Amino acid sequence: MKRHIFSALFLCMLTTSLFAFGAKDSHETVSVGVLTGPSGIPCAHLMEETKTLAGAEVSYQTFAGANLVVPKLVNGEVDIAFLPPNVAAKLYNANNQSLTVIAVCGNGMLSLITKDPSIKSVSDLSGKTVSVAGAGATPEYLTRYVLSQNNVSAELDFSIPNNELAAALISGKISYAVVPEPFATVAQMQDSSIRVALNMQEEFKNISGMENFPMTVIVARKNFAEQNRQIVKAFLSAYSSSLNWTVKNPKLAGEAVERAGLGLKAAVAEKAIPRCAFVYEKPADARKRMEALLNLFLQFAPESVAGKLPDDGFYFK
Repeated sequence: MKRHIFSALFLCMLTTSLFAFGAKDSHETVSVGVLTGPSGIPCAHLMEETKTLAGAEVSYQTFAGANLVVPKLVNGEVDIAFLPPNVAAKLYNANNQSLTVIAVCGNGMLSLITKDPSIKSVSDLSGKTVSVAGAGATPEYLTRYVLSQNNVSAELDFSIPNNELAAALISGKISYAVVPEPFATVAQMQDSSIRVALNMQEEFKNISGMENFPMTVIVARKNFAEQNRQIVKAFLSAYSSSLNWTVKNPKLAGEAVERAGLGLKAAVAEKAIPRCAFVYEKPADARKRMEALLNLFLQFAPESVAGKLPDDGFYFK
C-alpha cells in the first residue's frame, strides 16, 4: 500500500516538474532579433547590460537583413524584433495580423551625396542617374516621391549594393547616391570632397508638411505581446534607456557596437550616431506619420504593404 502511495506521489511530482518545464517558453525566455547596421546601434548597450526583463531571460540574435528575421518571427523563434515599417505592415496584413508595432525607434536619415558642386536643389537632378540604396525599400519610394512632387525626371539605379556605394562614388563610377546612415558618414570619412547635397527629410517636409517619417519600428509577436505585457513594458524601458545612453556617449557606444558585431567599426558608429535620427515614440503618437509613409508604398508599390494600410491592431496599446 505504501509502495502504491509513494509511486503515485512520485508520478504526481514528476508530472508537475514536466509541466513546469514545458511551460517555460515565452514567460521565462525572450528572444530579441537585432538588425546589424544603423538600427542596431542603440541595441549594443542593451545587449551588454540587459540580460533579464521582468524576470525573463533575454537572448539576442543578430540579422543582416529584415528578410532574415521575418521567418523567425513567423515561426515563433523571435519574440521582439526591429523592422522597416513597410515590412512590418506587409507581414501584419499578409500573415493574419500576427505582429504588432510596440514602438517607433528611428526616423528618416537619408541624404543625397555627391562630389558635384552644382547640385543645390532637387531640380538640379533632372536628367541625372541617381544610385539608391535598396530597391523596394524606403529609400526608393521616398526618392521617387520627392522627384515626382518636384516634377523632376531622373533615372534611379539599384545595381550597386549598399555597402559599395561609397567606394563607387569615390572612384567616380557613380556621381549621385541616396543613402541612409552610416553610408553617408563612411563616404565623407573616406573622401572630403563628398558632401551632403540634399537632406531628404527636409525635402519630404517641404512637400508633406511633416517633420520626418519613421524608418525603423520595434515589433513583437502579437500573442506574445498580449500575454506578456510586463515583459514588453520592461523591454521598452530598457531600450529607451539604452538609446539615451547611446546618444549621450557616442564614443563608448561605438565601441560597444563593434564589440557586439553589429557590422560597424567603432569610429564609423561614433560619427554616425548624431546623424542617425534615433527616437523613441509610442505607436499611437507616430501613427499619422507612419500612415503617411505607408501611403507612399501604396502609391508606388501596393504589394510592398500587402495592398492596404494596417488597421488599429497594428498599433500596440
